[in-house]
Amino acid sequence: MVATDDLHAPKGEAPAFDLSAYLSERQGFVEAALDSSLPVTYPTQIYEAMRYSLLAGGKRLRPILCLATCELAGGTVEMAMPTACALEMIHTMSLIHDDLPAMDNDDYRRGKLTNHKVYGEDIAILAGDGLLAYAFEFIASQSDNVPAPRLLQVISRLGKAVGAAGLVGGQVVDLESEGKPDIQEETLNFIHTHKTGALLEACVVCGAILAGAESEDLQRLSRYAQNIGLAFQIVDDILDITATQEELGKTAGKDLQAQKATYPSLWGIEESASRAKQLVKAAKDELAPFGKKAEPLIAIADFITTRTH
Repeated sequence: MVATDDLHAPKGEAPAFDLSAYLSERQGFVEAALDSSLPVTYPTQIYEAMRYSLLAGGKRLRPILCLATCELAGGTVEMAMPTACALEMIHTMSLIHDDLPAMDNDDYRRGKLTNHKVYGEDIAILAGDGLLAYAFEFIASQSDNVPAPRLLQVISRLGKAVGAAGLVGGQVVDLESEGKPDIQEETLNFIHTHKTGALLEACVVCGAILAGAESEDLQRLSRYAQNIGLAFQIVDDILDITATQEELGKTAGKDLQAQKATYPSLWGIEESASRAKQLVKAAKDELAPFGKKAEPLIAIADFITTRTH
């Protein structure tokens, strides 16, 4: 995957990795797989609601990370695609539920009306439930050429990442912390390493598990994911203050409105941006032993701190 300018790179110099082309190609694979993963059947309303949010676009970073680490560890895209799709189903469930009036009460997501605004709260809750259950079924029933013990490990990790020890636990502490002016850094870190970071870490590690990666490599990838997960959240917090609704594709300034503690509210924007960069550097350091095979993961880490939406 090379940039056009790099086709004539000086002799002996490797062409630069083209993240834009890589993401675009992988996004295409993932979109096609997601579309065929969930056909509409009776009762049509629930399947349409599930598809509405699942196919609403987005960068598809989570499934792409899963595919990338599977290849890094010697596996294939085909081997990882059912798990990659399942990860996006789980992520979509969390967004549908997060947007509900009882949670963040948001009207827009990825530039479109949120699920409950289109289908009502009752169907939105059930659409999230349906996607969560289907994600596990999809891994178990659609994964080919993967030994059963590896699939079991992936399902176990995902269950933990999405439950009270992960995403759900983070969301609970997030809700409890709203409107409290004295939230400490420790609590904020807990919220984000669980609410956002646990699933992101599962995306990175599960791809490598499917390919049979060694324990030491899984630990490196785990630390890489924890670092980019926190950096991702810090940048999100900064963008909530500095970006417009059009850039974000969702309501801007929501954190401020809900009196949520954020990294910029603790450290200021400049210090927050600096810490995000430090985390990305630490993440990339973990990938050194993988050499050129880690190029996509290195480029994704850099992308996290330079994105504008």
